[in-house]
Amino acid sequence: MGLSVPTPTFADTAPSARMAGPDVVRAVALIGVVVMNFHGYLILRDIESGGVHAPTGWLDELFDPWDGPLSTRFAATFVLVAGVGVTLLTRSTLGEPARVREMRWRLARRGVLLYVVGLLLEQIWPGTIIVYYGVMFVLAAGIFTWRSRWIVAAGAVTAICSTALRSWRFDRARDGKSTSWLTSPGDDSIRRYVFDVFVNGTHPLLPWFSFLCAGIVLGRMLPLRWWRRATVGAGLASVSVAWFLSVLLAADGDANDDGDLAGVVFSTNPLDRSIVYVASALGTALLAYAAIDWLAERFPMATDPLRRAGQLTLSLYLAHVLVFNLLVDWLGWVEPAGTSSALLFAAGFWVGAIALAAWWQRRFGRGPAEYAYRAFGG
Repeated sequence: MGLSVPTPTFADTAPSARMAGPDVVRAVALIGVVVMNFHGYLILRDIESGGVHAPTGWLDELFDPWDGPLSTRFAATFVLVAGVGVTLLTRSTLGEPARVREMRWRLARRGVLLYVVGLLLEQIWPGTIIVYYGVMFVLAAGIFTWRSRWIVAAGAVTAICSTALRSWRFDRARDGKSTSWLTSPGDDSIRRYVFDVFVNGTHPLLPWFSFLCAGIVLGRMLPLRWWRRATVGAGLASVSVAWFLSVLLAADGDANDDGDLAGVVFSTNPLDRSIVYVASALGTALLAYAAIDWLAERFPMATDPLRRAGQLTLSLYLAHVLVFNLLVDWLGWVEPAGTSSALLFAAGFWVGAIALAAWWQRRFGRGPAEYAYRAFGG
């Protein structure tokens, strides 16, 4: 599922001194994540009770959480903002070795905390992205001082390795050879924790770490006057190239074990995790970031509730998990139904969540989960 948690950007300055754009983008991305999650988990609950998932209309196809056109796009945008947050958090430490070391430990502590919390949350919310965020932050602790070109290279290598691994698995399957030691290591195997994070999970670092690397570089560009034009240009180029390759070289853009290798390498299906998928999702995330940031700058009063909610996304993320389990699993007030019901459920949650978060942020500054997060992570 495309689940998301906040970036480590809880600055030491007052909320008014923060850049509004990243907070607003983070809030909008989380709105989309909640929509896709509520829809996806309602479908799973329906399947568990004997239903059959079969999209029947354009709305079902648009919001299909697994292979629809919006699948993982909101989560990818959120990971991009996470990278921006890493840069905003660490930029004042560069050039000061003592502060750099302290910041490495801060990011590592936050990453470890998220990883542990994610493993616990898995018990009621399988597929949570918090586990992967935790590992990403630990890795970010090691690379935030790199030159931008090397961070870009790291992101590219991540996507290339993901494509190569998927292609290798395709070849093995076509030859009748099993790769279950990698894809199904067993629940009791210690390898599962490593392979799930890097290869098999809902948002594995191969290739999702690419989005974080792109965000770190984007964060470094924000002080430049032309950053938005460059971001839009890069986003359009990425989406265009991905569309061209998927349509012309991969036939239908979907990979399966009965197709050919081009269907794997040039697929835009999120589950295939190819470099073309990365280009497509990253391009969408860049365009969304530039557009939403512009709206936040152009209409600060209208977007202020989103700005405030964007500072409490860890609390809101945990709240959406608890609300779903309370109303669907425990009380049974919301029953698995169509896409329209999932959209209404998500909309109802967000109307209340944004209003509550805006009030809470004005009154207390940070959310309850953010207080605990900072207490441990610094």
